[in-house]
Amino acid sequence: MITSNPFSALTALISPEVMQGYIILMAIFVFLGTVLDMMHKKSAKYFFEYAKKAKQNAKRSVGSGEKVGIAVATVANEVLTSGEFCNVKRRLSHLLTMYGCVIFIVTSAMMIFGANTASGTLPMLWHLGALMLCLGGYWFWFFIRVDVAAEGTKWYHLVKADIFIVSLFTTATFALIWSYLQSKGGAVGDMSGTTLFFVLFIISNTTLFASVFWSKFAHMFFKPAAAFQKRVAKADGSNLNLPADFDLTDPAVQAKFPDIPEYMGKNPAYMGPGIRRESPNHY
Repeated sequence: MITSNPFSALTALISPEVMQGYIILMAIFVFLGTVLDMMHKKSAKYFFEYAKKAKQNAKRSVGSGEKVGIAVATVANEVLTSGEFCNVKRRLSHLLTMYGCVIFIVTSAMMIFGANTASGTLPMLWHLGALMLCLGGYWFWFFIRVDVAAEGTKWYHLVKADIFIVSLFTTATFALIWSYLQSKGGAVGDMSGTTLFFVLFIISNTTLFASVFWSKFAHMFFKPAAAFQKRVAKADGSNLNLPADFDLTDPAVQAKFPDIPEYMGKNPAYMGPGIRRESPNHY
């Protein structure tokens, strides 16, 4: 099973051209869904206006070489290692899901556009990607979701925002079951469990790519851009267009904000960022 290409056996019923056309259609769905999402949320407009305002508030100019270094750091930390997650379990779950998804989708396309690859490394990677996706997805769904772990919401409570993660791990689950049943001699087209799970796989996969406008799929493209902009704002001193951090013991600051010495004394203790006072045990 692990080293067998399930799409290769499928060519007896569905031509490679039809499968390739389906892959192209899914890619079009992702592109159109992302563009519509950008138009609806005005994400591109927000980024341009935010960058323009940050440039006006910048205290120094960030050169092209420094921006390249920032881009590399962003890819290494926020993209490749998900360094923005403080919760180790959430980070591991995200990495398993992310890399599993990338491996699964890329190898699916490669095997379908080379359906004569009946066995070898690609099918092995395809099954590994699906397993990683299931492990990370189910781990997140049952144990890490903030509304389940911290708020007591039932795991089966679904909202529109859950379309992405649910269709993602169900696609991988149905794909693995279909591949297993096919390896045991089942064929798509006969009245067997193989046909059922292949149909469920296609439905779940189509939902994943066709629902980009309504799901969180598009955020994968915005997140790196936001992380890059955040690093640039830190480097140029614009401070994300937020007020500067004040030293509460500074007489000038106390003169500007007289309620500080009135309520906290003339030498108030530094309490640090409130978000760091409690370890991130939930989301």
